[in-house]
Amino acid sequence: MSRPVTLGLIEQQADRRYLLAVNRRLSHAPSMRYWLLLWVALTVAVPNAIPAENSPVYTPPAFADPDRLAKIENLLPQLDALYLAHATNRHLPGFVYGVVVDGKLIHTLAWGNAQLAPDHPVETDTRFRIASMTKSFTALAILKLRDAGKLSLDDTIEKYVPQFAKVKPLTTDSPKIAIRHLLRMAGGFPQDDPWGDRRLADSVAELESLVAGGLNYSNPPGVKWEYSNLGFGLLGHVVTKVARRPYQEYITREILVPLGMTDTVWEFSQVPTNKLALGYRWEHERFTPEPILHDGTFGAMGGLITTVTDFSRYVAMHLDAWPPRDDAELRLVRRATLREMHRPAELIAVNTNNFAGLPIPEVLGYSYGLRWNMDARGLFYVRHTGGLPGFGSEYRFLPEYGVGVIAFANLTYAPMVPVNSAAIELLLSAAKLQPRFPVASPMLKTRATQLARIVQDWNPADVTDALAPNVFQDKSREDWQAFAQAALVRAGPIQSVSEVTPENQLRGKFTLRGTQGSIEVFFTLMPEQPPKVQELRLTFVASKAP
Repeated sequence: MSRPVTLGLIEQQADRRYLLAVNRRLSHAPSMRYWLLLWVALTVAVPNAIPAENSPVYTPPAFADPDRLAKIENLLPQLDALYLAHATNRHLPGFVYGVVVDGKLIHTLAWGNAQLAPDHPVETDTRFRIASMTKSFTALAILKLRDAGKLSLDDTIEKYVPQFAKVKPLTTDSPKIAIRHLLRMAGGFPQDDPWGDRRLADSVAELESLVAGGLNYSNPPGVKWEYSNLGFGLLGHVVTKVARRPYQEYITREILVPLGMTDTVWEFSQVPTNKLALGYRWEHERFTPEPILHDGTFGAMGGLITTVTDFSRYVAMHLDAWPPRDDAELRLVRRATLREMHRPAELIAVNTNNFAGLPIPEVLGYSYGLRWNMDARGLFYVRHTGGLPGFGSEYRFLPEYGVGVIAFANLTYAPMVPVNSAAIELLLSAAKLQPRFPVASPMLKTRATQLARIVQDWNPADVTDALAPNVFQDKSREDWQAFAQAALVRAGPIQSVSEVTPENQLRGKFTLRGTQGSIEVFFTLMPEQPPKVQELRLTFVASKAP
């Protein structure tokens, strides 16, 4: 019998490059370096060697296109044109937008007027009130306190707002409202933008009096998602009680300052007059000034005032949470906590078209102060809008693509979602952006090498080492061999074996290429150590006619 074709030298060389790179990172730790060199010697010298038990090696996914930044930069004039056309069509007094790539603000465009009569232009350091984009800062403050063991997301609100104990539930079987309900917009309160947007400057005493006077529900808690500014006003009050300082001070000290967001404030009177965007309403074919509210206890739902440069640092922090990896954590917050914020906690709806108007179905969800979207392409992104009398904004970022866009405008409820959606679609289509691709783990490569031989000769040593017992419980060894042999006959003599393409650390596929066709080999490893093949699929694909 001829010798089976195996994965070639290319993968062995890639292994060496990867391991030597890791070795350089650990060169400051002599003992670790010793063990790593030993592991390199064993793994590279003996291709079938597997990592030590209970020591899985994780390789983070990575971008494949080295020119992705250049492709994005080439599209910036087209992006500018999108935003300028949007500003004209939507009667925006002024706006600023920015593009964040791999943690850096690579581009901004400021246009129009921050103030009218007299005109004062928007600049990149102009401060805009970002309204409900504030909510994720409040949510992050809650999660920081949770991570520090100072509260639980299952704590009831009445623990921190005693007046809540007298609020009558909607039904006798309603659960008590917990912090988790409010973070997820599932507290049962009605959608309240028209009412809540005008309460930004309320005092703590006014909030407590509001609760003490009784509240109305649209649904029992935990039953349905419904957007609630009141809920986030209450969460700000929780931060104040737990942190023992006003939530504004806690968020500033624990989040804004560590991120370098030094131009971000809560109170508009703290902003130099020539740096503040004033808000306007477009009606009767002219701009009407909107009064700007002072900071208050409802600022937790929409009070922050910031610049595009400052806010880009916040977006960069969220993007830096991806991919999961072994790098040192930020002191500000764990990456896992940020990723927790990026996953849906409540489902909202399914749209037949996406926000760019394309016929791509999309699922909408809400997490903790952030909106989550996933479309039929498998693309997921995180976003939030901001709208108050005089202001409209939105930001969105694609964690798996390392890209985000930010847009602020000084028009009442300025619709920035469509233009940000169009900008992202342009980047995806024209720059042909791709997400990070999984990198095959050493174990996945080892099992792929063994399977390439097993499919061709069923060597007992490989079978014992690589296959989990259930493989022959699900289909007998004889049936597997007969099935594989039939595929090999159809494929013709095997000439090459492709590199393994991973789906994740424990699942992948590769191809045996023959003279008449190919055999696609799909496999999944089990969670037990050492991971063996628990699922195997062989699919014959005929060669295309020349």
